[in-house]
This record gives sequence, structure tokens and C-alpha cells, in this order.
Amino acid sequence: MARRNIELVLLCIAAPLVGLLFAMIAINNGQVVDVNTLGVPLGIFGAFFVAHLTLRAFAPGADPAILPLSFALSGIGIAFVTRLRPDLAVGQLLWLFVGIGCMIVIVAFFRNLDKVVNYKYTLMIVGFVLLLSPLIPGLGQEIYGSRIWLHFGSYSFQPGEVAKLVIVLFLAGYLAQNREMLSVFTVRVGPFRLPDARTLMPLLLMWGVALLIVVFEKDLGSAVVFFFVFLIMLYVATGKKFYLVCGLLLIAVGGLGAFAVFDHVQIRVQTWLDPFADAQNTGYQLTQAIYSIADGDLFGVGLGRGLAGDIPIPVVESDFIFAAIAEEIGLLGAAGLLLLFLCFCIRGFVTAARAKSDVSSFIAVGMTSIIVLQAFIIVGGVTRLIPLTGLTLPFISQGGSSLLASFIAVGFLLRCGDEGTGVAKEMTSATAALSTNSVLGRVSLGKRLTNTMIIFSLMFAALVANLTWIMVIQADYYQNHAGNNHVMMKEARNERGTVSTYDGVVLAQSVPTDNGTYERTYPAGDLASHVIGYASDQYGTAGIEAACNDTLRGQENFASITDVMNSLAGASVPGNDVTLTLNAKVQQAAQDALAGSVGACVVLDPETGAVLAMASAPTYAAADFATMLSNAASDGAADESALLNRATQALYAPGSTFKMVTLATALQDGIVDENTVFNSPGTMTIGNAPVTNFEGNDYGQLTVTQATALSSNTVFGQLGVEMGAQRLVEGADQFGFDRTIDFPLPLYTSLMPDPADMTEWETAWAAAGEPVGENQTENHPSPSGPQATVLEMALVGAGIANQGAIMQPYLVDGIYNANGSRSFTAAPSKLSQAVDADIADRTKEVLKSVVTSGTGTAAAIPGVEVAGKTGTAEKEDSNDSWFVGMAPAENPRAVVAIIIEDGAEGAGAEKAQNVLKTALEVQGLL
Repeated sequence: MARRNIELVLLCIAAPLVGLLFAMIAINNGQVVDVNTLGVPLGIFGAFFVAHLTLRAFAPGADPAILPLSFALSGIGIAFVTRLRPDLAVGQLLWLFVGIGCMIVIVAFFRNLDKVVNYKYTLMIVGFVLLLSPLIPGLGQEIYGSRIWLHFGSYSFQPGEVAKLVIVLFLAGYLAQNREMLSVFTVRVGPFRLPDARTLMPLLLMWGVALLIVVFEKDLGSAVVFFFVFLIMLYVATGKKFYLVCGLLLIAVGGLGAFAVFDHVQIRVQTWLDPFADAQNTGYQLTQAIYSIADGDLFGVGLGRGLAGDIPIPVVESDFIFAAIAEEIGLLGAAGLLLLFLCFCIRGFVTAARAKSDVSSFIAVGMTSIIVLQAFIIVGGVTRLIPLTGLTLPFISQGGSSLLASFIAVGFLLRCGDEGTGVAKEMTSATAALSTNSVLGRVSLGKRLTNTMIIFSLMFAALVANLTWIMVIQADYYQNHAGNNHVMMKEARNERGTVSTYDGVVLAQSVPTDNGTYERTYPAGDLASHVIGYASDQYGTAGIEAACNDTLRGQENFASITDVMNSLAGASVPGNDVTLTLNAKVQQAAQDALAGSVGACVVLDPETGAVLAMASAPTYAAADFATMLSNAASDGAADESALLNRATQALYAPGSTFKMVTLATALQDGIVDENTVFNSPGTMTIGNAPVTNFEGNDYGQLTVTQATALSSNTVFGQLGVEMGAQRLVEGADQFGFDRTIDFPLPLYTSLMPDPADMTEWETAWAAAGEPVGENQTENHPSPSGPQATVLEMALVGAGIANQGAIMQPYLVDGIYNANGSRSFTAAPSKLSQAVDADIADRTKEVLKSVVTSGTGTAAAIPGVEVAGKTGTAEKEDSNDSWFVGMAPAENPRAVVAIIIEDGAEGAGAEKAQNVLKTALEVQGLL
């Protein structure tokens, strides 16, 4: 079959594909599929049919697959631009027709490409001027951080798109004329031959131009395409792998230099490595693209049903259009699209292999490489295979400059193909006179082109493998990611379960809206806002909303076989309701205790581990989370501070509250008893450095019980040295330090140093609760310690209150389905046995004296015996005030731990008193 007939058949095969896409868009928009709604694909097919007729007349020998591939790719592009940005679709369609017109002009009038490149140096100047023209003041325009636009009134144009093609024409002429010189290496270094300086000059020049683009235009993508296209053409022309190695080294040097000097390059790399680290700012586009791609699965969510255009992803119709395509037509469709580009690559290199002259061959290589490299770089960036660069996807992305350049490149490819001779024809005309520009060494050229095609094939195989990783293997991970607002937006049509306190106060619920979706509301103001978190289609989930996300969505904790069947069938069902262990009255008392201060408070039931209250200050109304997050992302320090849950996500020096750990461990080991006497001067030297009591108080001779009540640092410093660093750290670890504790909310690990790093002086202060050692330095690799969360110190108190047994802390008491059937009931479990039961009871007896006659008298509750320990964590300019207490002391039912940052002495005990009292009242003990 003749080439043009094959081309026509392929065009007719591609036409239904393009038509189907537009039909699906019409159906999704509620339109009838008829001639009117299919007018655009019919018009596109008509334009390509005209191009086909032109090829029949002016280029009958051109490759038969390139035009149909261009039709399929551009048809897909127009369809998705129409789907994502219908307001820009008409303009994109006009640019398509202009591009096809330019392609026809090139095929019809550029009959001899060898003559075109006779003006190679003129082309070089024009190309470089176009490439760097956006730097002209007044004309150049910076958009999205890159200065790659020329601005004329209301119109903008990217001259770099056309400049790359002009430079390819220059390079083709230059390489055709000088390939023998570039292939001969005259400098001998040992056993190797290397090129001289003159031979290396073009490579260095192109490298310098690429760096100029990165530095001044901030266009990393164009610079990479520009330099790699030159390298590929240079390799195909000479066959010298030295140029590839040298070029890659130059890219590495330039890349490292750019990373070290320029912020925009650093941001690109950091975003590539971890886009989720700043998902609402620099990583927003990439994270949203990943979420969209992960939703695509094998077959996609359906054209028009994706969220890439609704969230929206900025410039989704341009740089990120591939994310929308993958989401809506799935892995199979996205991989098929990449296969079309790979087919384009193969046909382009076949055209180069058939070319009758070096000029035509190199033009075909250059034009093909521009399109295929650009496709690889942008798809690789959008899918996180490589760092993201600001490029468009050829034929597909919205943008007139890109579309026009793509069809100009196709025009040159078709012209090169028509000039092709093929092996048979060349063999039959072997005795004829050869042109000075004819292809010499066709076998060698074929091997180089084959090697290049193999590399491109591996590159696109890597893209498909990476897509498979995101869309199949890691899809569940991304869909359940706490920041995945796509899941939240899709679930807005389903009623999310409520979250309430143990005593029935609703903290979060979903209410119906007029458009048939549900809106998440937080009716309890600032009550437990740090615990509840948020569920948002923009910001994802946090707090209990994140920890119980699948449960609240109705996808876990099924109460009946009906719930299971509904889930497996994908039926829309209301989510499950979550009841927390928090008590609203105790929670409010904890928040009131912190009002006007900075700090945190945790209340535990020591027998079960249930969290009765968890408060952090400053706080915020849970319904205001979006404003708080937006302000925090804009460097709003106050809002960021309010969002922090200081009960679990802040490490503090525990001060003298840590003496509970030291005391219990020393009693457990029999090192001292309650009546052991120590000297307690205001200051004393331990380990060649001073250890001092608060405000330098000299207490004389004290028993261990008295030293605990008065919180003597010098006594506990001596006790710590007697115990030794090893045993002190082991004792702390038994109470939960240096341990990852399973908890629904993010929880920092409380820290102790490595005993091997601790000096005698550091050990003395650590026993008193002050981390004075170096923090992860060369001389002290481990962290300084002790450092503790407020929840950890509550667990320490709970262990002493509960006969040495620390219970696993938990926040969820029960889960119910929409019909009220209970599917989950919390079962208390033991986390660790910190000390023996009798040791815990002895420690508790000592702690009673703190409240009756020591530093914690402000925590006393009339009619109830309270045990506890105060703490003053000394800082350079102020002190943090701690208190850990338990009541009733004979059988504690509530343990409170509280810290007041920059608080007055005794403030912790004073604030904790009403919290403990409220917890006892709620339990009927007062």
C-alpha cells in the first residue's frame, strides 16, 4: 500500500478516538451527541485531511505515521483543554489551525532543506536572539516565576518555542559541515585521544547558553531540552560517546552550581524530594497532581469526572494537563498516550535514517528530540520521576506558542521524510555522483539512531513504570494521605460520621447543603480543637478526623454484615460515629486553666489510660481552621503557634516533675529509702561544675521525703550520681522515655541521653529534671535530656498512681454505625510496668508531702488527699511551671499534667487544682 494511503487509513483509525473524547465531554455536560456537538473533532479531522492532500501533492514520500500521530495527540489535547478550560478552547483550536497551516507551508515551499541551512549562522543569530529576547526590558514578561514570555498588548508569546527549532536548523547545517572535524580527536593524553579546544568550543557555547537561560530566564526546562537536543545531535553526527560523557558532566556541574546559588532551583529540587513538606505552598501543584494521578487507577474515573480541574491545580490545562489525563482515562489511557509519543520518536528517527543528506537527517533528529524530550521531562516532572520544570506537553498542553512550534517541527519532519532515499534506492544509484551533503556511513548512522531510540524507549518505560507505581501500587497510600483533599471533595456527597465527647457534646458533624453535598461543621467552638483537627477538601485531614478517617467515611469498623456488603459494593452509606474518651466538663476546665497562658494540659484515667482531657494554648475555634492554616502558610507566626498541639508535639524540660522518675527508680533499686538523709546546700560541686537549688536555697540536712517536698536539686543531683547514668536512663525508659508510643494524634518521643555520653555533672542535673548536656554534637551524639511531652509526664504520674502499671493511652471510646449499632468498644491494655506495685505506693506516699507541706500546696483540694510534684524548668530569661498530680491519693482516679510556659513559681499547681477537682466531680468522687 502506498505511503499516503497508509496515512489516510491511520487518520481514519485515529478519528473515532478523538470523536469519542468529544462525545464523552458532551454527555458529561448534558448535551446530545450530534453533528453540532461533534463539530470540533470533525473540523480538526478536516484540517488534517487538507494536510494529507498537501502531502500527496508535495511530499508523497514522507513518513505515513507522523501526521496521524500528530492528529491523535493534538485531538486529545484539544479535547482535554475543552474539558478543563472551555474558555480557552476556541483560542487553542485557532492556534491548531494556524499550526497546521504553517506545517503545510513548510511542506509545500521548503523543498530543499540543504539550501535553507546555507544561512546557518543567520539562523544561529536569530535563534539566540529569540531565545534571550524575554530579557529585553519592557517586552519580556515573567509569569509563574519564569521570564520566558514576550508581551504585546493583551497578547503573550513564548519565543523560546520557535527559537529551539531555529537553533536545530543551525545545528544541522553546522554539524553537516563540520562533523568530520568534530569526529577527529588530535590531542593525546596517555592512551586516550581527546578533542582540541576548537572542537570543544560548540559544546561549551551551548552549555553557556543553557546556563544563561537558567540564570536569567529561570527556565530550567527549556535549558535542559536545549542542551540535551544539542548533545543528541552531536552524538548522532560524530558517534563519539566522549561528548555525551563530557556533556553530562557539564550538566552535573551546572546543576550543582545552580542549586547552590539560585533559590528557584533549590525550591524545585526540594519540592521534588518531598512535595508534601510544604503541600499548601511550594508543593501544592505537585501534591495535587499526585493525588489526581493516584485516583486514576487502571481505567480512570471517567472523562469530566476528575478533580484536577475542580480543586483546581494551577495551570492544569498547561503544565499539569497530564495529571488530568491520567486521572480521567487511567493508567491504560495515560500509558497509551506515552506510547503515541514513543511511536512519534521511532518514526522520527526512521525518517532520519532514510534521509538523503546529513542536513535532513540531523534536522529530523533534532525536531524529533525536541518533542520527545519535552514530553519526557514534563511527564517525568508531574509524576515525580525527575524534578519538575516549567514545560508544556507537546500537541496537548494549552498554549499557542507550544502548539505552533510542534507543528512547525512536524512540517520539517515530513519534508525530511520526503527527501528520504531508503537503502534500496541508494544501492541502485550507487554509481551516481553523490552530493557533498549526502549521508555517509549509513550503517554507522543507523547504529547511532538505534542506540538513541533504545535510550528513549527506556526513558518512556521508566515513565510507565513510575505511573504504575503511583496509580496501582501506591494508590491506596496517596488516597489515604492525611493531606489528600481529593478524597474529601469526593466524599462531600456522603455524610461523614459525627465526633462527640464521652458525655455527648458534638465536636464535629456533617450538615446537608443546598447542592446535595455535606459541609463539615464544628459546633463546639474551641472545645478540644487540637484533638478534633479538621476535614477539608482543600487541606485534607488532621487530628482525630485523620486518625479515624476511614471509620468516619464508613469504610472501617463495620457493625453488621450489611455494612460490609455496602462497602464492598461501593454503595454510598453514611459514615460511622466516633465517641471520644474526652469529658466536655473536664476538657473545658483544662482549657480554662490555660486561658491567657501558653502551655498544655492532659488528664488521664490511670486505671484505663483513657484521656479525659487534652488541651493546648493558645487555641482556636475548630471552625476557623482554614483561616488559621492560610495565615500560617503566609508566615503568620501567631496562627502557626495556635495550631500546634503542645500536649503531644512539643518537648519540654520536665524540671522537678522528673524527680518522680528518679525517686521511683532509686527506691526500686534499693539505693535509698524515704528516710535516707542527704546534705542540701544551696549550691554544690558535682562533676567539677555547680548544681544549685532554686534561688540558691540552703536546706541543710534533708531526708529523701523532705527533699522531694522541697524539690532540692542538690539532693537529687547526688542521688542521680549514686544511681549512675545507666540506671537513671533505664528507669526513665521504663516510664516511657525513648519509646514510640502508639497514639491517634502525632506524638513526639520523649528523650533521654545515651548514658555513654553523660558526664557526672549532666547526670546530676538530669536526675533533677534539667537537660544541661550538649544536644547531638560530635562530643555528645545523643540528644540532651530529659525532654518530655506533657502526655509523657501524665503517663509517669499515671504509672505511680496505678501501682506501677502504665496503661496504653487512648482517645476513642466507641464507634457506632448510622443505625446506632456499636462496632467498637475500647479495651484498656497495659503499656509497661514501670516499677513494682509497692514501690509505686511508696513513691505516692512521698508525693503526698509535696501537696501537704511542700511546693505544691496550691493543688490541695478540701476533703480529698492529693499527691503530686511541682516542677520549675529553668530557662535563660524565665521559667516554665509544671505540676503532675493525682487524686484521691489512696486510689487515684484522675491524673493531671500541666505546664505553663514562662509561668510564675507554683503556677502549675494552682492551675491544676480546679482541673483535678472537676475530674473528681464528674466521676462522683466529690
